[in-house]
Amino acid sequence: MDRPLAARGNIDTDTGTEELAHEEMIATIVYQLTRGISPSQIKEGGFDAYFVDHTTGIYPADANGMPFNAATLQSTGDPITDLFEDMAAEQKARTTYDNILRLADDPDVRDAIKFLREREIVHFQRFGEALRVVQDNLDSKNFYAFNPAFDTQRNR
Repeated sequence: MDRPLAARGNIDTDTGTEELAHEEMIATIVYQLTRGISPSQIKEGGFDAYFVDHTTGIYPADANGMPFNAATLQSTGDPITDLFEDMAAEQKARTTYDNILRLADDPDVRDAIKFLREREIVHFQRFGEALRVVQDNLDSKNFYAFNPAFDTQRNR
């Protein structure tokens, strides 16, 4: 693999590892907020549908109850397409954290969410830098017309 694509792979693996840690942090926040919750608090808080299936166990799902699945991990094998997808995912996560901050009033929750939001901004910047490295090292005037990880000069 050439240098620009290899560098991009390192960014993906490092950020992917950190994203798993983000999931762990969110799960811990949910656990701490639901520890010792009463049946009446479950009903009043609109947590009853979740509780029926998962009690207070951690089950990765979005705010609509859609469970995490592999479709969340978008990958085409084209580094330019994938880096744009990575950047979009970071922006979506930042927006989610912005929305949580609009609703949360617990200072401990807010502090953790602010930290996670900052990391999404850094990830967006790192993916943008990787995109620039990939684009700067291509030998085509129109690098959107082919997959640099697969296509060669002779079959374009």
